Amino acid sequence: MSLLNYTHLRAFRAVAAEGNLTRAAEKLGVAQSAVSTQIRALETRLGHALFERRGRTMALTEAGRIAFDCAERAFAAGDELVETLAGRSGAGQVIRVGALATLSRNFQLNFLRPLVQDPDVSVVLRSGSIGELLGELEALRLDVVLTNAPPRHDAATPWREHRIDDQPVSLVGHPSRLPQAADLATIIAAQPLVLPAEGSAVRADFDRLMAREGLAPKIAAEADDMAMLRLLVRENTGLALVPPIVVQDELEAGQLVEALRLPDLHEAFWAITLPRRFPNPALARILSSN
Repeated sequence: MSLLNYTHLRAFRAVAAEGNLTRAAEKLGVAQSAVSTQIRALETRLGHALFERRGRTMALTEAGRIAFDCAERAFAAGDELVETLAGRSGAGQVIRVGALATLSRNFQLNFLRPLVQDPDVSVVLRSGSIGELLGELEALRLDVVLTNAPPRHDAATPWREHRIDDQPVSLVGHPSRLPQAADLATIIAAQPLVLPAEGSAVRADFDRLMAREGLAPKIAAEADDMAMLRLLVRENTGLALVPPIVVQDELEAGQLVEALRLPDLHEAFWAITLPRRFPNPALARILSSN
C-alpha cells in the first residue's frame, strides 16, 4: 500500500482552511497550478473527491471533512514530534498509563489527578496483566505501568522501579458489624473476613500475623481484585482487609468504617518505567510529586 504524500496533505489542508485555491497557494508560497495538481493527486490516492466548487469557494465534501479531521491530527502529531525531540514539552501532551487490572481505581485516580485535571494533558489508561503491560512498556506503547508489586527482574532487565506510595491496611466493614473498642482477637472471633487472594504481599503478611497471634479467621470470600473486594464489603459479606483508599468514598459517606488499623501491614504501590532518551515530561511531573 502506497503512503500518503505529506506535501499533498499540506496543500489539501490549506485549501480546506482558506476555502479558495488562490489564497491557499499564496499562503503556501507556490503556484495555484501546483496546489491544484497536489489536490488531484490526493483525491486519486484516496479514491474520493475532497472538494466541490460553490462559485469561487472550494467546499469540503463528506469525504473531505473526514480527511480534514485526519489531516489536523496528523499535523498535530508532527508538531508534537518536533517539540518532544527538541526537549520542549509544549501543550497537548499525551501520557499512556498501564495499570494492573486488579489495582485500586481510587489509587490510580489519586496518583494521576494532577494530569487528569490539566487541560493540556491527555491521559490514556489501559489495564491488563503485569506481563502484558510490561510488554507494552518495552515496546514503548506505554510510558509507565502502575502495580502493587514490583516485577521480578535481573541484571538484564531494563525496568526502573519507583515506590510511589505506601498505604496502611485496615479491617473495614459496615458499622453494624463493629463492636465498641474491640481488639483484633475479638474481631477475628466474631466476624467473617473478605481477604485478598493468596499470593499477594498483604495476604502473606496477614497470614503471618494470624499465625503469630494464634488466631484462626473465618474467611467469607477471597479476591485478587481491589474492585471486587470493595463490592464484597459494600454488600456486607464481612470485614475486608484493604487499604482505606480502596473504599475512601464509602468511608467518607459513613457507609463503611474502619474496624481496626493493622500497623504492621502496608500496601506498597509502584510505578515501573524504562530508561528513555526522550522521557515523557508529564510522567516526570507525577513521579517527582510522589
